[in-house]
Amino acid sequence: MVSSPVVNTYPLSSYTFGTKEPKMEKDTSVADRLARMKVNYMKEGMRTSVEAILLVQEHNHPHILLLQIGNTFCKLPGGRLKPGETEVEGLKRKLNGKLGANSPALQPDWQIGECVAVWWRPNFETIMYPYCPPHITKPKECKKLFLVHLSEREYFAVPKNLKLLAVPLFELYDNVQRYGPVISTIPQQLSRFQFNMIPA
Repeated sequence: MVSSPVVNTYPLSSYTFGTKEPKMEKDTSVADRLARMKVNYMKEGMRTSVEAILLVQEHNHPHILLLQIGNTFCKLPGGRLKPGETEVEGLKRKLNGKLGANSPALQPDWQIGECVAVWWRPNFETIMYPYCPPHITKPKECKKLFLVHLSEREYFAVPKNLKLLAVPLFELYDNVQRYGPVISTIPQQLSRFQFNMIPA
């Protein structure tokens, strides 16, 4: 695990992007997803998920890489941990699944950094909070966001049914309508870091 108040960000142009087979979502709707979460909760208890904040820079400003599904919905790469899996192992597995090439030689060197935010889902509903409400004794999900320190050159293989977007921090800030409460608060979570913009 890497812990540093300084985050090196490299130009978007120093990364190579390819494609790979589509990665289909397990659920076709939010209702389906919440229903599946309920079934898994009965079997395994609270869902623990991890998501990655991948930073690059464009025009000397930090950008976050987001996966876009369809034309509107954006999400951070990541997902659910398997029972007994550590957060770092699980996040590397999820990142390889979402953005890693099929060839082991091209797999990115994921340097998992600090946990910058923890979100809680109290019930089988879409709403999440950056704290666990005091009257909730059995939350349904805990989601942790980790900063991932990228190397200067990497190859990302994007599933054909998804788009990988580099979104500037200023566009995310306070933009709950477009990005939802979790992603739109990432600029505040990252405000304690110093960005070292490394030129191309």
